[in-house]
Formats: sequence, C-alpha cells, structure tokens
Amino acid sequence: MLQVGIVGLPNVGKSSLFNALTAAGAPAENYPFCTVEPNVGTVGVPDARLPRIHALVGSGEMVPAFIRFVDIAGLVRGASRGEGLGNQFLGQIREVDAIAHVLRCFEDAGVVHVMGSVDPARDMEIVEAELALADLDTLERRIEKVDKKARSGEEDAIRELDVLERVTDAVSRGRTLRDLPLTVQDRVTVRTLNLLTMKPVILLANVAEDEVTGGSNRFLRELQGAESGRVGKRHVVPFSAAMEAELTLLEPEDRRAFMADLGLQAPGLDRVIHAAYEELDLITFFSTGEKQTRAWTVSRGTRAPEAAGLIHTDFQRGFIRADAIGFPEFEALGSMRAARDRGAIRSEGKEYEVRDGDILFFRFNV
Repeated sequence: MLQVGIVGLPNVGKSSLFNALTAAGAPAENYPFCTVEPNVGTVGVPDARLPRIHALVGSGEMVPAFIRFVDIAGLVRGASRGEGLGNQFLGQIREVDAIAHVLRCFEDAGVVHVMGSVDPARDMEIVEAELALADLDTLERRIEKVDKKARSGEEDAIRELDVLERVTDAVSRGRTLRDLPLTVQDRVTVRTLNLLTMKPVILLANVAEDEVTGGSNRFLRELQGAESGRVGKRHVVPFSAAMEAELTLLEPEDRRAFMADLGLQAPGLDRVIHAAYEELDLITFFSTGEKQTRAWTVSRGTRAPEAAGLIHTDFQRGFIRADAIGFPEFEALGSMRAARDRGAIRSEGKEYEVRDGDILFFRFNV
C-alpha cells in the first residue's frame, strides 16, 4: 500500500491536514511537538471511474485502492544530530514512499511559529538540509565499510565505492538524489540505503481559507515561482487545513456547494493523492465481476503478469493472458456483453504494459 509521510516544521498544520484527510481526530494543539508517535490513517483513493464500472457491471461490492497517510513528528534545525525529536522523525520518514511537506503560508498572531516568523522558503530549506545531512551520515558510514573491501581489490566494492562517492559529493553540494541523473545500476546500488533525499516530494502550501485558490498569497506565489525554474520541479498543492476541517463536517451536497463557491473542483484529499500519484508515476487498473469491482495501484510500465500478482500470486505464477478494455470504451459500450459482442476486449500477453484505466480479466493455469 502506498504510504505518504506528512512532514514539516512543528506547528505548520501537519496534524490538522492529517485529521481532515483521514477524519482520525489526531491531536492538533497550538504548540510544538504535539505529534510524538506517528498517527496513521488509511483512506480510499477517490476515482470516479470505480463507481461507474461497479454500476455498469452490477457487482456485489466496490473496493477502492488505498493510500496510507503517516503524520510524522515535527522536525527542527539540528534534527540530523538528534535535536528535538529528530531521531524519531528520521526513522519514521525512511519507511514512507513519498513525502508530503507541509509549509505554513499564512500569518496569524494567534498561532505560534517555531522559527518566530512565517517564511515557507526558509522552512523548506531547513527540512531539506536536515534530510541531506542525515543522508550524508548514512553515506559516510557505508563508505567506511566499502572502502576496506575496495582497497583489497574486490570489484563489486570498487564499483559501489565509485557510486557512493559520486552521490556523497552531489548531496554535499546541495543536490537531492531524486534530481540526480543516476543510471539504473546506480539506483540499485543506493536503494538499500533508503536515503531520504531520493524520496519523491509534494509541497503542500497551507494557506488561509480565502486564499486557497492561490490568488493573493505571496508565500504561495514565491513557492510556485521557485519550483517553476527548478530541475525536477515538484508539485505545489495549495490547501487550507481550516477549510478542509470544515468540509469533513458537511454532507456531500453541502460540501459540493461549499467548494463551488470557492471555485474548487476537488477537496484537498483528491488533490494531494493526485499529486502523489504523479510524483510516483502510478496508475490505476480495475478488476470486476459479479462479486466485486476493485481498483488497483501499480507503477507505470508494470507488465500484465506483475499486475495479476497483486490480485493473487497464482494469477502471476500461471499467467496465460490478460483480456483488457479501457474504461472510456467500456463506459461507451455500457456492458461487458456489448464489449464482447463488438470485439472490443483485447487479448494481451506477458509483455503487455498495463495502461491507466484498464479493466483486466486474467487467464491463468497453475
């Protein structure tokens, strides 16, 4: 299951966002380090295609793909040396697939800022510097071990040492590994170190409720401007933790009207998940039948047998073929019977790369 860690300096709105996304009721008090142990909440991934397939097929139940949000303790300057809750923070963030970095972009004298003033660019640099320092520590410790083997002439160690030294040099010069042009083999070499600056990052700009569409917030404009000129630019998602909290209390009809008044097409949850999928290059395929219609998440480029293995290992082990139809074509035809009658269902083999929106039926023989 996809895990996204919600991080940032203390008291910038992480737990408030987590509460709104998951309706889990985590503490969100106005003082630093309110979150000590990570709060974890699992939510279904919103996808308008899923209920449509469910309705057209008439299956018994509907199961979305899921995403897990982890609300991680606030980080402060010096976390890589154990300051504040640094050791806990760094240990927890190593376990997630992507980082949602919450940045405070609103001014409010009644809400304490741990640095004394609102400056999201500075806050972002503090967190990223601590992640880089933690990575440097990890890399240096690994280099010490590999260097001894390399000196003795072990070829694998010599190759690994070369990669580690190049990566260490890049991080020490302020480059994040996710933006570094590494070969596939280089990435395999460093993957086991679980380095923090290799993780995809989404920037979540926590703005005032009346600024959520981005018009008048100078902090948000500065963040968007900085990212637009950056190599490997990241998604900047404006949201209002206060507004998202209000939305969770409304009935669906009232929620839609409230968002329409603000000019929003989707609540914060949808926009955060969409950004996470894009950063991780994930897509969704569907399985359906009389009993169940279900959404599944895979990386773009996943081949049919690996996708089948998500449903059951026997499907992958005895894979024969995948019968496939894209969602738009299926919706236009209106039923599986019509799709079969029109010859719209394709037969795909082991090398087929699953496409976003595919409805797949796996044929297998163990």
